[in-house]
Amino acid sequence: MLQLILLAAVAAVALLQLYAVLGRRVGRQPEDRAATPEPAGAVRRPAAPLTAEPSPTVEESPAGLSAIRARDSGFDPQVFLANTRSTYRTVVTAYAAGDREALAPLLTADVLKAFEAGIVEREAAGREESVDMPHPPRSDVESVHIDGDLARVSIRFLGELVQSVKTAEAAEPRVFERRTAELWTFERDLSDRESAWRLAGVDVAEA
Repeated sequence: MLQLILLAAVAAVALLQLYAVLGRRVGRQPEDRAATPEPAGAVRRPAAPLTAEPSPTVEESPAGLSAIRARDSGFDPQVFLANTRSTYRTVVTAYAAGDREALAPLLTADVLKAFEAGIVEREAAGREESVDMPHPPRSDVESVHIDGDLARVSIRFLGELVQSVKTAEAAEPRVFERRTAELWTFERDLSDRESAWRLAGVDVAEA
């Protein structure tokens, strides 16, 4: 009998401890966790830059970009800079792959002609290439010019590329890493609200 009483007392103490714990917030709750950001996809106009760089504000943007915004109220410097980084990745990888369809809407006629000549020369030599970017490129606005309705923005890109090159004579492709420093100039007709920014020139830049 005494043993039954002792067992009942132990069970009562255990239940009291259990009830004391119920309702408490123990550890990290699901609502405490920060929402996991959705992976960046091939969005034409992302709401924020696609890189890990600090998001620039309108006040921090170069004065020239503010001048463009004064001519076009729909111009968003943050979206513009994000789109140029996306364009950089697309153009570099598409040129290496010889993807003319992907390049055409992003380049001016002169640049497209030059890129097309390079692709034809590579194909004639039987050389195949591909490029991968393990990290987003760094980008900085170098200059902004507005001549009449034509706006030109030059951006310096610092990129890290993994390039694969296979020649007709080689059984296996050569893979190597390299860093690039280039100055890309984008232009747009501000008088046409439907016009898009296009790559108008590529020059070597200081790293």
